[in-house]
Amino acid sequence: MRNNPIGIFDSGIGGLSVWQEVKKLLPAENIIYIADSINCPYGTKSQEEIIALSIKNTEFLLAHQCKLIVVACNTATSAAIDILRAKYSIPFIGMEPAIKPAALNTNTGKIGVLATKGTFEGQLFKETSKKFATNVNTVIQIGEGLVELVEQGKANSKEAIPILKENLDAMLNAGVDQIVLGCTHYPFFTRLIKDLIPKSIKIIDPAPAIAQRTKSVLAEKKIANDLNKASYSFYNTGNSLPMQSILKEINCTEKVIFTTLI
Repeated sequence: MRNNPIGIFDSGIGGLSVWQEVKKLLPAENIIYIADSINCPYGTKSQEEIIALSIKNTEFLLAHQCKLIVVACNTATSAAIDILRAKYSIPFIGMEPAIKPAALNTNTGKIGVLATKGTFEGQLFKETSKKFATNVNTVIQIGEGLVELVEQGKANSKEAIPILKENLDAMLNAGVDQIVLGCTHYPFFTRLIKDLIPKSIKIIDPAPAIAQRTKSVLAEKKIANDLNKASYSFYNTGNSLPMQSILKEINCTEKVIFTTLI
């Protein structure tokens, strides 16, 4: 089982922000990634739909002998991870809004969270906020139109700037000094976001912490890869061209396999 792949799934290609960090921290691990782009975004779907899609993605990865699955989608984590853990015996790593570091490091007592409607409505966000952010003012913003831009390969386009500005304005006007990226698609806007906010505001991407957690679980379960021949396979239920474009942008130079699922 040690040499079996890690599985990663997301509603689309946003989870490549997590894949990038897992690959960087665990260069010996084989990884299979599935982007369910045909059903993206998950953030506007019902709990029942998200659970059903998460189970379908999990079954696909299990059919490819994955030893651990990273749910690289905040919305899917919130809606389905407890069900996935109860239903299957392998370890699952989920996304968690990085509210704790934001609350600990704020100087203004005001933090911003940019996420999908599904994430904000989920129990996980409510519990995390209650646990770590009771003493700070949390300004939440539903990221309208952002996931779609990433899925269209337009994360760094001029078209993204006014949409980002509209999503950031309420947080900036409230005086936040920490902005939590609560969707795995959003780190691909980091360069543009930095141009739109004061340098004093910190952007928090939870992906590195998810990679660290993955490494810890592999060690705890004694299932870390003992070979040094990593391979990367990518599956997409929709158009794979934006995925290939993002991989080029993040300097993925390794040989990878792309498959479009019908």
